Amino acid sequence: MVRHHQPRKGSVAFSPRKRAAKETPRIKSWPENTEPSLLGFAGYKVGMTHIMMEDNVKNSPTEGMEVATPVTILEIPPMVVMGIRAYEKTTKGLKTMIDVMADNLTDELSRKISMPKDYNTDSNLEKLKENMDSVEDIKVIMHTNPKNTSVPKKKPEIIEFGVGGKNVEEKLNYAQELLGKEVNAKDIFSEGEYVDSIATTKGKGFQGPVKRWGIRIQYGKAARSSKGRHVGSIGPWTPSRTMWTVAQAGQMGYHKRTEYNKRILKIGESSEVDAVNPEGGFVKYGLVKNDYILIKGSVPGPSKRLVVLRKAIRPNGKQADAPEISFISTASKQGV
Repeated sequence: MVRHHQPRKGSVAFSPRKRAAKETPRIKSWPENTEPSLLGFAGYKVGMTHIMMEDNVKNSPTEGMEVATPVTILEIPPMVVMGIRAYEKTTKGLKTMIDVMADNLTDELSRKISMPKDYNTDSNLEKLKENMDSVEDIKVIMHTNPKNTSVPKKKPEIIEFGVGGKNVEEKLNYAQELLGKEVNAKDIFSEGEYVDSIATTKGKGFQGPVKRWGIRIQYGKAARSSKGRHVGSIGPWTPSRTMWTVAQAGQMGYHKRTEYNKRILKIGESSEVDAVNPEGGFVKYGLVKNDYILIKGSVPGPSKRLVVLRKAIRPNGKQADAPEISFISTASKQGV
């Protein structure tokens, strides 16, 4: 009988599979947008449910029909623009030139940063405007408000977001208008729009090569002296070293991952939370108290995990009309 052979199943594209350095993701790339606007927002993953909606995607096999769709619910309390960051171009790439922080920051931020008592926002802003010739890019620093949600934490996350605009002057003027103010997700995104979801995946700890890489369990004779849950060979005699591509045991999960072109099906307000809250709240989360977003399909991470939504950097060209939702399931979901 011919022995079974197959190509490897585990992708080496993400190697080395180390634990993420931080649970709060850092976004290095932002889409080009000539309209003055923020290019991202952050929320907390609540859980999953399903909805009934009319499929309005052109040329879809179910176009015009009512279909059941799995959705992920994100709670999105308002975020605060706490600072403006200017970048200058150096021989080693873009480096921070100056930060302009708001003067009305909340006490909760003292858990993360400490501001000098003599800090003056206006003088730093004037200093930035005097050196605009050296500024290459403008971004904003925003913080979340987890204390307003069911997430058991008070310390806010601080995230840097890109700003749209034709030039740095337009970006600075827009960021200056938002400095120290609250921003809502509905001011940035619209229903039907495609976004990228960025988060740290579920951590699964130390796992063997079968679960981690999907290798084949050895057949009877080869596995007689062992359990057979390992590769047949970790490499030849020459070269006398183990290649990094060999499937071996190690850390699985808790990696930063980006999923592209996730569709926003609905942006609900805090007055409409009864439409999604099951009786007694969501498993491992609780009740949704603020604005929320329904995203088609899944997003990385477990419940309570921070998820950053970015305007699509690789738009797929599909239409972005808001779908008509006829039913949202509020049945309790175990293990989602």
